[in-house]
Amino acid sequence: MQKQELDFFKEQLLKAKENILQNVELASTELEQLQTQENNDDMDFASMRSDAMIEQLVSDQQKAELTDIEYALNRIEEGTYNTCEMCSEQIGAARLKAKPYAKFCMTCRPLYERSN
Repeated sequence: MQKQELDFFKEQLLKAKENILQNVELASTELEQLQTQENNDDMDFASMRSDAMIEQLVSDQQKAELTDIEYALNRIEEGTYNTCEMCSEQIGAARLKAKPYAKFCMTCRPLYERSN
């Protein structure tokens, strides 16, 4: 992969990382606010608990995505960014444009997902 392409994907990953960090911070603030709200009845409490669970799930998923982004940034630095971790073939640019932190090519991705 040429330097210009790597720079493009690095920029995309850094933007995604910044967005996720902002989202996680916002979710954390919202969770704190939910925990300090006064509950007037059982319905308020149930609604608050439901909102808190959803916020936590979204936050957890974004933290996992952040880990994948960090891993992809490290792979750029190591020179292994667009190499499939399963078959060692090149991951196509179209796949990386759709998911810049992809670890597997389109052939290996379904195999990995089925094994998990």
